[in-house]
Order: sequence, then structure tokens, then C-alpha cells
Amino acid sequence: MADRYTMTQLVRDLGLTSRAIRFYEQQGLIFPGRNGRSRVFSGSDRTRLILIQRGRRLGFSIAEIREILDLYDPTEGERAQLVHLLRKIRDRRAQLEAQRRDIEAIEAELAALENTCLDRLSEDAA
Repeated sequence: MADRYTMTQLVRDLGLTSRAIRFYEQQGLIFPGRNGRSRVFSGSDRTRLILIQRGRRLGFSIAEIREILDLYDPTEGERAQLVHLLRKIRDRRAQLEAQRRDIEAIEAELAALENTCLDRLSEDAA
């Protein structure tokens, strides 16, 4: 079965659950064939699953991952896909930077509140 994979192989090789793989199929991100009742996945499906995993790790939504994957055109190459991906990467970085600033502000506020509480407790003890 050259360049063909079973659900069991993908689960083992990629560390996904069969439920996750079926979910990605339901979302139209992969397109396995059938051999009776069994799903048969192509090399393209396997590659897409690896890209989906990477996208999820980077915090992209299923819709964003779909947009990126759908832009690939084997006849014209991956230029449009890469340009779109770069835009998404820059957007995601900006989101993460905003979250980092928010977290730093919250940490500073918590530290100030903690110091206030400790000061008041030490005043009460005196």
C-alpha cells in the first residue's frame, strides 16, 4: 500500500487520536478514500494532518487552517498560500505580543495587590 495509510498508522505515526482524524475529515480538511468500511488515507492527507497539527500548535483556528490549506494550487505552486500564511503569522505574533503585555500588566497588578495585603497584615500584627 505505497503512499497509503490506515487510521491506525496515522494515529501511531502522528500522535493523533482517531477521533481527531475523523473530526478533521468532517471539517473537510482531509479527504480519505474507502476500502469497504475502512478509511484509506493518501500521502496528501498525511501531509495535511501534519500541517493541521502545526497550525493548531501555533494557535490557528480550524477556519484559518482551512484557508491556508485551500490556497495551495499544485498547478501554480504555493506562492499564494505562502503569502497568506505570512500574513497569518504576523497577525498571530501581534496577538501573542498583546497577550504578553496583558499578562505582564496583570502580574504587576497582582504583585502590587500582594504587597498591599502583606503590608496590611504586618500592620495588624504590630
